[in-house]
Amino acid sequence: MTQPDANPRVHLETAVRLAAGGLPVLPLRAGKVPFGNCRACAGNACGGRPNMKTPGACACPAVCHGWAAATTDPHVITSPAWARTWRAAAAVAYHPGGAGLTVVDLDTPTAVTWATRTLPGTRTVASTRGEHWIYQGTMRSVNAVREGIDIKSAMSYARWLGTGTGTMAALPDAVRELAAKERPPARPAAVATAAAPGGQGPCRHRTPAFLERGIAMAVQRIADASNGIHATVYSTFLAVLSVHGRCGCLTDAHVARLFTAAQAKGESPRHCTDAWTNARTKLGL
Repeated sequence: MTQPDANPRVHLETAVRLAAGGLPVLPLRAGKVPFGNCRACAGNACGGRPNMKTPGACACPAVCHGWAAATTDPHVITSPAWARTWRAAAAVAYHPGGAGLTVVDLDTPTAVTWATRTLPGTRTVASTRGEHWIYQGTMRSVNAVREGIDIKSAMSYARWLGTGTGTMAALPDAVRELAAKERPPARPAAVATAAAPGGQGPCRHRTPAFLERGIAMAVQRIADASNGIHATVYSTFLAVLSVHGRCGCLTDAHVARLFTAAQAKGESPRHCTDAWTNARTKLGL
């Protein structure tokens, strides 16, 4: 297997080659995460790309919206709008679902052992801490289906680590069942809902634009975290609660957006709930 080269020029050349073979690609920055959105797309203000979970009309030429920016178009990949990110790129990623593939990301030796005993053999690529098992077929992407195991397919990206070895097999029911058995995300503790302090009039946070901007910024901060995700999630939850936790303007939908952003970065439901509870406790909520 050929490991990715650290030279940004090689990353671009690799991306063009993979795209020609049908893999939708995008650059990753340090920390193995996508580049952040441009100013016009920050906080998903543009509405997102048409192929995202919530369809939108964004046609930004930059590398915005994470996996949804992945493409096989060589004109986009080599465009001036992508040139700056390629110069700073640390790796190449691809959208498995866009190529009709599913990656079972085995992040520990224990996970690899479990897969070897449980799943049918397929194309295997060595990773930094374990292996990627690649199957032909698509499904929804789910993190932490077992300890040390993520499923990356639709609406997700996987780092390109080489061609690997072995013959690619059809996506087995055993992998689909892992997602089906996923426990639903833990519901966060209820947010305190109190009336605005007497004599001060309506709570200013209830202004839709003010509240939406705050939640969007919090979601973007989590999405842009390159390392220390636990600390980022906790500090973001703390910041949101310090502003909005006492006025009753937060809704279950707002909290769900924060939890969804955190879990998309790999946080488990338990860690999300713990971070939310700890932030509330610190603020006396």
